[in-house]
Amino acid sequence: MNTETKPALVLAGDVGGTKTNLALFARDERGTRIRREATFKSSEARDLSTLVGRFVDGGSEPVSAACFGIPGPVSRGRSRTTNLPWVVSEDELKTRFGWSRVHLLNDLSATAHGIPALDRRRFSALNRIRIKPDQPRSLLAPGTGLGVSIMIGHGDSLTVLASEGGHVDFAPSDDDEVDLWRHLRARFGHVSIERILSGPGLLNIYAWLRDSGRRPEPGWLARRMGQGNGPAVITREALEQGEPLCRETLLRFVSILGAAAGNVALTGMTTGGVYLGGGIPPKILPVLKEGPFLEAFANKGRFKPLVERIAVRVILDERTALRGAARFALERLDAEGRDPLAT
Repeated sequence: MNTETKPALVLAGDVGGTKTNLALFARDERGTRIRREATFKSSEARDLSTLVGRFVDGGSEPVSAACFGIPGPVSRGRSRTTNLPWVVSEDELKTRFGWSRVHLLNDLSATAHGIPALDRRRFSALNRIRIKPDQPRSLLAPGTGLGVSIMIGHGDSLTVLASEGGHVDFAPSDDDEVDLWRHLRARFGHVSIERILSGPGLLNIYAWLRDSGRRPEPGWLARRMGQGNGPAVITREALEQGEPLCRETLLRFVSILGAAAGNVALTGMTTGGVYLGGGIPPKILPVLKEGPFLEAFANKGRFKPLVERIAVRVILDERTALRGAARFALERLDAEGRDPLAT
């Protein structure tokens, strides 16, 4: 008699304002692995279902459950994305694809659920403090936008508190940042921290330094910026060439990120550790390690000694949110008492 069983398959998604990553995960006796994955430009689709449809291509692979990290608040299985003109619904995805189990998570919740699946090689330490999984931890992820979440461990399980902490008020730390706040207030009205700690935020800092006359913009740099993907130009010129305007933009970004991470650590008393995720931190790791980040992180007055004892790690695995979405879906299957290896 053939006793072989087919692995359980879960579809995981990491939805972003710029790109959407989809992957099919299989779990069998050897563990969990990615069977197939693809990346799509989010702006090329009118909704998430369109991209999922392209990925599953007829549905020949039996999906036991699906889970998607969404860049926006999720309420009752529905989300209106923050940086995309999409409305995503668990019920709509179930109906369209015939799946009985579909879960939507805030994108930072998906990333947080993926952290336990990573080994030490997937992190870069910004200080020598040890992570304490039994204490609350926090996560900040600057990318197209800024996401924030808090993690609470319970043995092998994890509770993740979703938030929209990227949209809290920007708190200037010095006179220059007060001027930056005024510059952004004149343009946007409300100045959230996401207006600074994101890809578009890098452009906002750059424009403030240029327009205020603090740093001149060379003609060649203006032309290069006009060719598109300004955040990538700023990062490359700052790291590789040390161009003054780009370098000061990046240093100011890193300092404000440190201050914001310290604020989140104090707000949630996340003494177990702070993680930096998203697309930007791994790309600017040399500057994160220079000093301004940790200085701003710990600059909390009477609470400086407490914050200095909190570990800070940069997540290097770009699939963390995908892994977290898959992990969440598999845990829900297990909670139902279903054989994870059944078809």
